[in-house]
Amino acid sequence: MGGSVKDVHSKAELDNVVGSGAPVILHFWASWCEASKHMDQVFSHLSTDFPRAHFLRAEAEGQPEISEAYSVSAVPFFVLFKDGKTVDTLEGADPSSLANKVAKVAGPVGPGEPAAPASLGLAAGATVLETVKEFAQENGSAKVENQGKHGLGDALKKRLELLINSHPIMLFMKGSPEEPKCGFSQKVIEILKKENVKFGSFDILADNDVRDGLKKFSNWPTYPQLYCKGELLGGCDIVIAMHESGELQEVFRDHGIDTNASNEVKVSEAGSGKGGISESTGLSSILTSQIENLINSSPVMLFMKGKPDEPKCGFSRKVVEILRQENVEFESFDILSDEEVRQGVKVYSNWSSYPQLYIKGELIGGSDIVLEMQKSGELKKVLAEKGIVQKEALEDRLRKLISSSPVMLFMKGTPDAPRCGFSSKVINALREEGLTFGTFDILTDEEVRQGLKVLSNWPTFPQLYYKGELIGGCDIVMELRDNGELKSTLSE
Repeated sequence: MGGSVKDVHSKAELDNVVGSGAPVILHFWASWCEASKHMDQVFSHLSTDFPRAHFLRAEAEGQPEISEAYSVSAVPFFVLFKDGKTVDTLEGADPSSLANKVAKVAGPVGPGEPAAPASLGLAAGATVLETVKEFAQENGSAKVENQGKHGLGDALKKRLELLINSHPIMLFMKGSPEEPKCGFSQKVIEILKKENVKFGSFDILADNDVRDGLKKFSNWPTYPQLYCKGELLGGCDIVIAMHESGELQEVFRDHGIDTNASNEVKVSEAGSGKGGISESTGLSSILTSQIENLINSSPVMLFMKGKPDEPKCGFSRKVVEILRQENVEFESFDILSDEEVRQGVKVYSNWSSYPQLYIKGELIGGSDIVLEMQKSGELKKVLAEKGIVQKEALEDRLRKLISSSPVMLFMKGTPDAPRCGFSSKVINALREEGLTFGTFDILTDEEVRQGLKVLSNWPTFPQLYYKGELIGGCDIVMELRDNGELKSTLSE
């Protein structure tokens, strides 16, 4: 090791180093990112402070397999390993936090010396402090303001809304259309040009407030992000899939975006049937019967692009969110999986776009109408009039799960196949004490995962409960075990 930084060129090479069990600190960087350059200096000095750890670099866009493995969505990004497992991560240019995290993972600087942050006067000290000052001058006030609030400030929220709606098609990207700063942004630019549409763009690298704020506003963690008429369509993967299937052209056409497409869908005027359904559709009796069976297969039925847990367009995603907020059970049909049904439902309902929401067999409308009905309270009223009963409230469900076993562990993965080192440690500790316990894999249910964070006011997993009361996470469980108090605490 010897205090040097090495570039890693493959996932196999990285796995080999991590598998040695030694402390490993991996820095994801990009040549165009000024923050990466600052943190590179800190990283180099830290490698001198902690010569028994491996310090590796990976170019985020040049090594997509490695970046995807660790869900890298921004640079600089750091992953810390110990004993062959991921133990910590850090996103952003925060030299002091990096120094402290490295010190915890890499251990003492020398024999008999305490594990101390490098910023306390070792080789990296001057660089850490200097870089901290630079970033404080450039970004300090925004960072302090953001830390002081749980959501978005009114001014930033209004600014984001204005940006999103500044063009019918709006792309938030890294760089500019002429000089994209990442391959994903470049790909979306190429697709929009092929679609022959005019679009606006915003370089999120030029404004950290917009960059960080939009992730929360859209609940979408990566860039680029493409919007159409104020609604999120998705990122690079979704845009590529929509373009290749012809979906993107159709969405643009459905929302009045001028394209050079020649195949225009013609829709007859609404008839007198309920929900805008035409009296004579011209559909075959077999297809009509299939569509009617689908519409009536659930009291609340959503025809959408993708699935509720994996929506393929922002409009479908919005309706799914609304239905979940209203706590109603619903079924869905992915119209991307069946072209005949997709075209047939448009004719049957006399509604030219998706998603389409039906309640007790009647068309309610698309994304805009459902959103407006929710805001006005009309959606709740319609659901009540149609006898749609709200499903069990999330808090009640969480409390039932917590109380489903005297000792209950919410973890990543299962006891026999844990998906994180912290969960694995807690499982081993409970088994060593001969304790019987229940578990719930929070990776299988995002609603439970996010809801439990709020209910317990505990932001991480695993979470261990005893008789409905939170004991704590991995650190607390390990401390109880080391003090010989774990079994007695969970047996009172």
